[in-house]
Amino acid sequence: MACTAVVLCATGLLGGTAGTAYADDPAPAAGPTNAPGSPAADADARHLDDVRKKIDALYHKAEQATDAYNAAEEQVELQQKEIVKLARSIDGTQRRLAALKRQAGALASAQYRGGGLPVEAKLVLNADPEAFLDNVTLARKGQLAAKRVVSELTNLKGDLESYSHAATDRWERLEANRKKKDGARRDIEKKIDEAKRLESRLAAKEMARLLKLEDEQAFRQQQKWLDSGVLKDIGSKASALGKKAISYATAQIGKDYVWGAEGPDTFDCSGLTLRAWEHGGRTIPRTSQEQWRLLPHVDLKDMRPGDLIIYFSDASHVGMYLGDGAIVHAPRPGRQVTITGAGSMPILGVVRPDGDR
Repeated sequence: MACTAVVLCATGLLGGTAGTAYADDPAPAAGPTNAPGSPAADADARHLDDVRKKIDALYHKAEQATDAYNAAEEQVELQQKEIVKLARSIDGTQRRLAALKRQAGALASAQYRGGGLPVEAKLVLNADPEAFLDNVTLARKGQLAAKRVVSELTNLKGDLESYSHAATDRWERLEANRKKKDGARRDIEKKIDEAKRLESRLAAKEMARLLKLEDEQAFRQQQKWLDSGVLKDIGSKASALGKKAISYATAQIGKDYVWGAEGPDTFDCSGLTLRAWEHGGRTIPRTSQEQWRLLPHVDLKDMRPGDLIIYFSDASHVGMYLGDGAIVHAPRPGRQVTITGAGSMPILGVVRPDGDR
């Protein structure tokens, strides 16, 4: 936590350093047409801010599509496993069905060899009383065996039909989710490519200013969050499992964001929290939306390190709270796993992977 505080103070994310956060940046050479406050400079600043907003919007849409991709991928894997199980069930049922058919054929052959007379007729025609009684017992056993064979044949045929219908249904769902996955992938790639094209049109100096604008926007949002006094009510300590999850997540700092990635070398936002809490001893849902929907919710004032903060109204981003108003997260394409202010994005709510429902 002390290390976190140092990093955040250095970047101005804990507040109180807004005036000095960028004081060391060299002042750009201002000519008569782009002097600060001039119409040209103002127009240039507005243009760059518009570009920043467009790029942010594109990456946000890509993150939404990434959640859809991850969800579809999870369903594809689940349905593939179910199809394998059904295939094994169908194979086993067909083997049993074949064995019962052989048994039924043997019973029919035995009756044919006996002259084709029903067992009851043979009993009536038997003149030996003792043999009659013995045959009654044998006939009853034979009838029970035949009924069992017929009953099992009927049940197995029903099971086989049910398994076949289920397998067809799974295949249809699998194909639908594969299409969703491919559609989400194309959407992600389209949005990222578009954002990169916008960035590529900027000169190196403009790119530096764009990054600075992003940092300033995040700082302003964090400062506003801190000014609300929210940290006064947050003082809980991490659980034992939470400490393990934090240890894993912070060890990934500097690794690249890659959409759909779950580590160990690259991560997307929910891939990082998934693996971190797996290391902490809890299995949690794959996507930030499912983490928000299925994990226990806690009030912001009760938040403790290790909890997950879900961002945006569509729950499309997630970070892990570290304490001291900071999170560790995988931001977006072109960025690395990093520490930033917990209030630098719109907070939807908080969930606790090791909490009680």
